[in-house]
Amino acid sequence: MKNYSIAKSRRIRSTPYTSRIEKQGVTAYTVYNHMLLPAAFGSVEDSCNHLKKNVQVWDVAAERQVEINGKDAAKLVQLMTCRDLSKSKIGRCYYCPIIDDNGNLVNDPVILKLAEDRWWISIADSDVIFFAKGLASGNNFEVQIFEPNVDIIAIQGPKSFDLMEKVFGKKINELKFFGFDYFDFKGVKHLIARSGWSKQGGFEVYVENTQSGLDLYDYFFEIGEEFNLKPGCPNLIERIESGLLSYGNDFDNNDNPFECGFDKYVNLESEIIFLGKEKLKKIKQEGIKRRLMGVQIDANKINLTKSLNIKDDKGNFIGDLRSACYSPHFKKVIGIAMINEPYCKPSTMGLLEIEGNSLAVKVCDLPFI
Repeated sequence: MKNYSIAKSRRIRSTPYTSRIEKQGVTAYTVYNHMLLPAAFGSVEDSCNHLKKNVQVWDVAAERQVEINGKDAAKLVQLMTCRDLSKSKIGRCYYCPIIDDNGNLVNDPVILKLAEDRWWISIADSDVIFFAKGLASGNNFEVQIFEPNVDIIAIQGPKSFDLMEKVFGKKINELKFFGFDYFDFKGVKHLIARSGWSKQGGFEVYVENTQSGLDLYDYFFEIGEEFNLKPGCPNLIERIESGLLSYGNDFDNNDNPFECGFDKYVNLESEIIFLGKEKLKKIKQEGIKRRLMGVQIDANKINLTKSLNIKDDKGNFIGDLRSACYSPHFKKVIGIAMINEPYCKPSTMGLLEIEGNSLAVKVCDLPFI
């Protein structure tokens, strides 16, 4: 596959760490929330293996924040998500599907409750800020909505806990999963959450003081040799093996949360008010007609740039493959596909046509690992 350069411009923003990762050998970018997001540092397979055993620092500044504060902030945030936040606590992160009036997904962010009247929506790749502003205007909510100056550094991998303890002390490892607190680095406070887009464990530093964030980034690499620290980025292999879903790849605004397996985040029985609630009640009552599933493919490589149809041996449409990669662990291609009823059951077999070749596909549950 031929590679093409990304033409940098004001529409595709660099991050404060871009010059550093380019010196460290980033080999590919993607665009995420109109920003550069590192996609590879050499071999994706080697990076995956390293992530599972060691620790990496990621430039994920493209994971932008939408701040909502003011008198009606909590009311607006709740209107946007089907998850009941009425008992949410300050200092906690919440995975919250954002829903439109048709019950379909707009985004699947992590929402941080900074105060009763101040929230950060840490968004996946879609323009949530305009959605929020439209709802606020239409409902005459008293809120302020803007993108704060926050550029996240993620520290991921099993050795991340030792590295972070060396920098911030033992208290950092007392954080519970999806909890956050403020920690000092050379006189500057940083909001740090125990979170991140891998299943290997780690933290995200929500950097508001850019210079201090750059100093922290450099300091990690000054002291990180004993932990075999390397630069990294969200890893395609690791995230598919772990069943970490990607908005815009595995699902989008044509899909609803039940189809994507988000049932436990859809609180229809509570008294909360959110968009699409009646539509989701109807969908639940009638039952879904398709579901995101894992698939195993009889191949040793794949280059997926669009959805591909999966059919049975009679030519009937089973579903569409949405993400895929070769997994060294399984020694075959694995992927995430939207599979129709009645085919969305483990061990269902299908066929996939790629470049004139017919490949066997086996449906399975998520996550793979």
